[in-house]
Amino acid sequence: MSIFLNKDSRIIVQGMTGSEGMKHTRRMLESGSNIVGGVNPRKAGERVDIDGREIPVFGSVREAMQATEANVTVIFVPAKFTKDAAEEAIRAGIELVVIITEGIPVKDTAELYALGRESKTRIIGPNCPGLYTPGESNAGIIPAETAPNPGKIGLVSKSGTLTYQMMYELSDIGFSTCVGIGGDPIIGTTHISAIEAFQNDPDTEAIIMIGEIGGDAEEHAAAYIKDHVTKPVIAYIAGFTAPEGKTMGHAGAIVSGGSGTAEGKKAALEAAGVKVGKTPSQAAELVRAALA
Repeated sequence: MSIFLNKDSRIIVQGMTGSEGMKHTRRMLESGSNIVGGVNPRKAGERVDIDGREIPVFGSVREAMQATEANVTVIFVPAKFTKDAAEEAIRAGIELVVIITEGIPVKDTAELYALGRESKTRIIGPNCPGLYTPGESNAGIIPAETAPNPGKIGLVSKSGTLTYQMMYELSDIGFSTCVGIGGDPIIGTTHISAIEAFQNDPDTEAIIMIGEIGGDAEEHAAAYIKDHVTKPVIAYIAGFTAPEGKTMGHAGAIVSGGSGTAEGKKAALEAAGVKVGKTPSQAAELVRAALA
């Protein structure tokens, strides 16, 4: 089984006709995703040939949904247009919005977050690699070849590159779903949301979460795990070597003084029964031990 994305997911791509959208639409198709259309108001009615498969382009998300029964959209449009694109998809009632774009103003993401909470739409991202269910579907930019086989590990991560590394480390065991939630200050789906879904998925036997310095998302996840999760959870926190007392990190990973440190997050998680690796490889070995 899987969470959020499966073989029945029907995906449209907002920004498919751009260079990044086209490149990653091709990669999603190669990994088995059912891409049913693109959205670009200026190219509505056209058909785009991708390796011999013609993908129709629609003028709006609502039009694409009506014609194709799409229930997932992946957004590759530039940051200044992303809020409008995501808002259009949410108002159309699509089930899942995956926002790949980075550099979106926090005000925009806050407004999208509020709109998403009022609707039935789940938002992944922004500034994220998307999500991937091996053998079924891939919505975003995750390299499917890193872990091609289905398995019993659920992965949720703030970091794109560390998502790929952990997939490689545990590719022999395989994953139920890999979810890259993004590292911006405000995101649609959190560690907690993904962990809850993995807890409820009967085919996920162990959960690995990747966090990073800054903020308190990992501490909130620790409290949730302690009270609600019975499956083994293993974690890795990026930033153990960050110098103490220095403000550093990207938009979603600001560390100031002793707040948001890797050691503080490690302590909170371990107090909740989560084993924490000091390196990605060590975290992978902890997953192996938990499944042994």
